[in-house]
Amino acid sequence: MPTPIFKYTEVEKTVQDDVLATLLRGTDEILVEQELVKKLAEGRPLRIKAGFDPTAPDLHLGHTVLINKLKQFQDAGHEILFLIGDFTGMIGDPTGKNVTRKPLTRDEVMANAETYQAQVFKILDPAKTQVMFNSTWMNAMSPADFIQLAGKHTVARMLERDDFSKRYKSGQSIAIHEFLYPMIQGYDSVAMKADVELGGTDQKFNLLVGRHLQEVYGQKPQIVMTMPILEGLDGVQKMSKSLNNYIGIADSPDDMFGKLMSISDELMWRYFELLSFRPMTEIKAWALECEQGANPRNYKVKLAQELIGRFHNADVAVKALESFEARFQRGAMPEDMPEVELSIEGGGYGIAKLLKDAGLTDSTSAAIRMINQGAVKIDGEKITDSKLEIAANTEQVYQVGKRKFARIKITG
Repeated sequence: MPTPIFKYTEVEKTVQDDVLATLLRGTDEILVEQELVKKLAEGRPLRIKAGFDPTAPDLHLGHTVLINKLKQFQDAGHEILFLIGDFTGMIGDPTGKNVTRKPLTRDEVMANAETYQAQVFKILDPAKTQVMFNSTWMNAMSPADFIQLAGKHTVARMLERDDFSKRYKSGQSIAIHEFLYPMIQGYDSVAMKADVELGGTDQKFNLLVGRHLQEVYGQKPQIVMTMPILEGLDGVQKMSKSLNNYIGIADSPDDMFGKLMSISDELMWRYFELLSFRPMTEIKAWALECEQGANPRNYKVKLAQELIGRFHNADVAVKALESFEARFQRGAMPEDMPEVELSIEGGGYGIAKLLKDAGLTDSTSAAIRMINQGAVKIDGEKITDSKLEIAANTEQVYQVGKRKFARIKITG
């Protein structure tokens, strides 16, 4: 379940500084907080590093949690170093994996890298962002250089990583190049002379390797700032395209609006904290209004319009709202729509079985036929995948044909 929102560190409580409060907003952990305060007090632009391996072409809102933090540093006058791991991307980050990942080709990595740049500049100012590729320094290394780098860390330290430890204990293979991945990511911080590195909570080990290597190479160690992993539409599992619980930043305005309106009231505030650029004082005031009886739907609309305006523009954000209201508030749905609650244990709920169990079709074969005919919609959007898996902890409006509707809540 989502962790409590509005959690701030002790440093923020004692340092009355609006900029610092913004930079600390939504962070999971800062190593070391007092070092960050001291660096900020130096009054110089800090070098803020974040690395992305272009292993897939599209970004979703989960990725933007970290990019938003880069934007906040950028607005505070700091230098953003956006690292595209074209070298490490061909290795494949082993973090959280229980098997060796299949490496990508150079062409695949560079094609994905090109789309990454186009997408991140919907948030970051390209004129104030330095895009770097780690192949720049890694390709210049000789075999002797690489062996020297590998000598800066030990196998014992690598096995302290939870995913490596589990694989080793269970007898699953760990390829040598997977041990090299954290070393290369850490060396990136040396090559880039990073003052601060941002990453997800799952990247903590790799980020600390960077801190260690900087000390080994005679640099001041970087501050490690980890950001939480954003839950997907189900409010439980991390946002992921493979789990079909994601909102892509390249999604159409209508799709983005409908998905955001489907999230739970609790998850809405989590999204506000991590995805919105509105002041926390304003968001907290809205949360209080909801506690006192205001309709959460009104605030979801504000969130949806802000995000659609960011990734598209303000005009289409208004049109997305009008389209949504036309479908759901102006007679497009019956007033006496049945409400159905279905439960699953793990995994997803197959769409064909869901339609049958909810009484919208007589059988799964009839459901598949209706889907193939384009007669099935979820929250007003036509679906065409008869093998679609619906995540738990979602509540959406399902339509079959012109007259059959049901508001279906999936619990896990």
